[in-house]
Amino acid sequence: MSKWFGRQNRGERALWMGVTTVLLAALLLVLASPTVFAQNERSESERYMRMFQQVFQFIEENYVDEVEAEKLIEGAMKGMFDALDDPHSAYLTESDMRGLGDTTAGEFGGVGLNISKQPGQEGKGYIEVVSPIEDTPAHRAGIQSGDLIVEVEGESTSGMRIDEVVDRLRGEVGTEVAVKIQRGENHRFDVTLERGKIEVPTVRKDMIDDDIGFLRIIQFTPYTADRVADAIDYFEENDYSSMVIDVRSNPGGVLNGVINTANLFFSDGEIVGTSGRNPRENQVFTARSGQKVPDDLPIVVLIDGGSASASEILAGALRDRDRALVIGESTYGKGSVQQVRRLGEAGFRLTMSRYYTPAGIYIDKEGIVPDRQVAEASLSDDELDHYARLRSEGQIREFLQETEDPSRAEIEAFMTELQDEGFDLPERLMRRLIRDEKNRLQGVTLVYDLEYDLVLQEAVEILRTGAFEEELKAAQR
Repeated sequence: MSKWFGRQNRGERALWMGVTTVLLAALLLVLASPTVFAQNERSESERYMRMFQQVFQFIEENYVDEVEAEKLIEGAMKGMFDALDDPHSAYLTESDMRGLGDTTAGEFGGVGLNISKQPGQEGKGYIEVVSPIEDTPAHRAGIQSGDLIVEVEGESTSGMRIDEVVDRLRGEVGTEVAVKIQRGENHRFDVTLERGKIEVPTVRKDMIDDDIGFLRIIQFTPYTADRVADAIDYFEENDYSSMVIDVRSNPGGVLNGVINTANLFFSDGEIVGTSGRNPRENQVFTARSGQKVPDDLPIVVLIDGGSASASEILAGALRDRDRALVIGESTYGKGSVQQVRRLGEAGFRLTMSRYYTPAGIYIDKEGIVPDRQVAEASLSDDELDHYARLRSEGQIREFLQETEDPSRAEIEAFMTELQDEGFDLPERLMRRLIRDEKNRLQGVTLVYDLEYDLVLQEAVEILRTGAFEEELKAAQR
C-alpha cells in the first residue's frame, strides 16, 4: 500500500486531498446545520422584535392622542393570541383571571353555560354552546348543546373572544342578560336570562329497575372520582349487575379528575396520552391500583355533541380498552391541553399539547365516534320556531297552574288546543315539554328519563336482552 501511495503523482494526491476536504466540509455542515438554522430562527425572531419595538415607540411618541403603554401592550398581546386561530388560547385580562378563580372556587354568578368559539371560522364565528350546566338559568330556559349565541345585550358575538362573552354573561346574582340564540341553519330567537349562583355539579346516581346502576357524570372536578366511588358503593349495596355511564353534555373539567375516575375501572394500562411540540409535554397517564368496578361488569357509555375534553378521555379509554360499549352521537372534539400563566394581575392561556386515546386516536376536532349511533329526531326550522314560541309564551305553565294534576284526557285536550293555535310539533315532544314543566313547578329533578330518552332506552335494551357481549365483540378494534 505504501509503495502504491508513494508512486502516486502530485495530481492524484491533490485530488484525494480535495475529496477529503469536501467530505470533511460536508460533515461539518451537517453537524453544524441545526445550530445554523437555530441561529437563523433566532435572528428572524429578533428582527421582528426590533420591528415591534420600533412601531411601539413610534406610536407612543407620535400618535395624535396620548396613549398608555399598558393599553398598547394589552392590544398587542390579544392580537398575538388571536393570530394563533385557536379558541382555547387567549390573553387573559385581570378580570378574566378573576373569573378563572371563581370557577376554580366552585361557584359564581352567571347563567350556567359552557361555551367555545365556533370552529372553522378564522376567529370571526359566533360563540357555540358546548353544554348547559344542569339546573341553571340557561338549562331551565331550554338552551341546548350546539346552539349559537349570536348576540349578547344586542351586540354581535362574531369576532368576540370567548373571555369577552364569558365576562358579559357573568354578573351579580339576580340581574338579567339578554341573548339571541341561533338553532339550526336559520332559526333565531331571543332569551332573557336571570343570573343565578352557579355551583359546579359533579355526579348523580340512581338504580334502574333495581339492577342497573345509572351514573351521570356532569363535570370533572378534583372531587369527581370520590363521588363516583361513592356511587359505585351505592350500586354494590343494591346488587347491581351492569352500569350505564352518562357523560352527555359533560364539558370536561380537570385532568386529574378524569384520570382518578378512570382508575376506578382499570388496574393498570394506559388511560390517555398527551403529545406536543415541546417534548416535556409528551406524557402517558396509566392506571394504578384502586379498581372498584369488576372487569366483567357490562358497561354502556352515553355520549353526544356536548361531551367534551375530560368526558371524551373517559369514553375513549373505556371504548379503546374494550371495557364499555359507547352509544349516542359523536362527541365535541375538544382534545387539547392548556396551561394558564400569570403576568402580573393578567395572564394567558396557551394550548401546549393534544390528547390521544389508548388506541392512538387524537380527540381534538375529531371527537369520539360511538360504537352505535343513536340520536333524537331533529326538528325542522318551522318546528324549532314553534318550539321556541311554546317555551317562551308560557301556555304550558299557565295550563299546569290552572290544572295542578291534569289527567291524560285533559293533557290530550290541551295539546289539541295548542295545535289549533298553530303549534305544529311532534306529539312526543309536546308531552315531554308538559312533563318537564310540571316537574319544574314541583321542584322535581329527574336523575334519568327512561320515558323519553331514546339513547338511554337503547342502552337499557342492550343490557336487558343480553346483546352486550355480542355488540362489544363486534365493536372491538
